Amino acid sequence: MAFKIGLLGLGTVGSGTVKILQDPAQRHPLLQELEIYKVGVRSLDKPRPVEIPDEKLTTDLESIVTDPEVDIVVEVIGGLEPARSLILKAIQHGKHVVTANKAAIARFGAEIYTAAEAAGVYVLLEAAVGGGIPVIEPLKQSLCANRIHSVTGIVNGTTNYILTRMKNEGGDFGDILADAQRLGYAEADPTADVDGLDAADKLAILASLAFGGRIKLEEVYCEGIRNVGAADIAYAERLGFVIKLLAIARREPQLSPDEPEQLQVRVHPTLVPKQHPLASVNDVYNAILIEGDPIGQVMFFGPGAGSGPTASAVVSDVLNIAAILKVERGNATKPDGQPLLDPLLACSHQHYCTIAPADETVTRFYARFLTNDSPGVIGSLGTCFGNHNVSLESVVQTDVRGDMAEIVVVTHDVREGNFRQALDEIRTYETVNEIASTFRVL
Repeated sequence: MAFKIGLLGLGTVGSGTVKILQDPAQRHPLLQELEIYKVGVRSLDKPRPVEIPDEKLTTDLESIVTDPEVDIVVEVIGGLEPARSLILKAIQHGKHVVTANKAAIARFGAEIYTAAEAAGVYVLLEAAVGGGIPVIEPLKQSLCANRIHSVTGIVNGTTNYILTRMKNEGGDFGDILADAQRLGYAEADPTADVDGLDAADKLAILASLAFGGRIKLEEVYCEGIRNVGAADIAYAERLGFVIKLLAIARREPQLSPDEPEQLQVRVHPTLVPKQHPLASVNDVYNAILIEGDPIGQVMFFGPGAGSGPTASAVVSDVLNIAAILKVERGNATKPDGQPLLDPLLACSHQHYCTIAPADETVTRFYARFLTNDSPGVIGSLGTCFGNHNVSLESVVQTDVRGDMAEIVVVTHDVREGNFRQALDEIRTYETVNEIASTFRVL
C-alpha cells in the first residue's frame, strides 16, 4: 500500500523533491512505496522543470491538507502565511508534516508542535537548517545521550560567500554583495541574509533541539555583516583570524546549583582563529560544530542550500515517517486513543529556555579605533579598559595616515557590559576620532 504525499509548492525545493521521488532506483527501497498524490501550486500555467500529470496539480492548497487520502504533507512554499495556517490545518486533519520552513518554525514552532503533540502526528524539519546537511536528526537521536555544551555554526551560505570573497579579493562589502546578486548567490532583497535574520531563525531551531527547550526568537541577539569592512578583513588576517558570520548557542556557566541555567544564543560576525575547524569553511558551504559530553566535538559540513541538497533532507524526513507508518505499533497509544509518538523524533518540550542578557555574556572582542597620532593615546585606551575590568590581549598601532593613527585591540574574555561601558567612555576622548568597528572573537 503506497503512502500518499501532498506536496505544497513546486519551486526549487519542491521540484528537487519530485525528482527524487520519481527516480527511486538505487535509493532506499521504501521510496518505491511513496506516491505523489497531489501537488499544490500558485499557477497551473507556469512552466516547470519536472513533469506532473495535470490531474495531480491544484491551486487549492487547503484541499490537499484536508484530503483524507493524504498521509504526509510536505510544505516547501516558504514564508509565514499561508504556510503556518496550512501546516496547522494539516495537523488538525491528522496529517504528518515535513517542512523546510525555518521562518515559520522559528516563529510559530510552539503553536505547531503543541498542536502536533495533541494530534499525535509528527512535524519533521531536517531541511529547515543546513540544506542537505543532516544535523536535526543527529541532535534529536544520535547525540541524545550527550549533554550538549555548545552549537556553533556557519548556517547562511550567502554571507559566507560574501565574506570569503572579501577575504580572497580584498573587496568591499557593497561591491561584492552587488556581484553576488548578479550571480544569483544573493536575493534582490538580501536583508534576511546579510542582517543575520535567516541565521537567527536557524539558530533558534538548533538551540531548541540541543538544549531541550523552546527559544523565543526575539531573544536571539542578531547582528549582520553590513559593517564588516575590507580593513577589518585585512587586520583579522594579520592577527591570525578570519571573519565569519557565526550562529552560537551555548550554556552559560552556573555559579551555583541554585541559579537557573542560562544560554547564550547569538548571531554576529566573529573573528575565528585560523586553526579552528570553522575557519576553512568557505563560499556557500555550511558547517555546524557541536560540543558535548562525552562525545567532545563533532562537525557537520556540506551544501547549505540548493534544490538537490535540500530535497535530500525533505525526502529523508518523508522516509522516516513512512517507516513509522509501515511498522505495526500494536497498542502503543495514549489514553485518549492517539498514537504514542516516538520521543526521539517528536519535539515535545514545553518550557522556554532562559536566555542570558547580552550585557552579562562573556566573550572576547576586537575593536578598531581611528585616533590622533599623538603620544599617550594607546596608554589612555589601556587605562580606560583596565578601569572597566577589560583585560587586553594585544594592542597594535596598525597604520598612520597623516596625523591619524589606526589602533586595533583584542581583549581576553570579558563581560560584554564592561566592554560596552569602556567604549562609551572612549567615545568622549578628544584624541579618538572614531570607533571604526567592533566584533566578537571566538
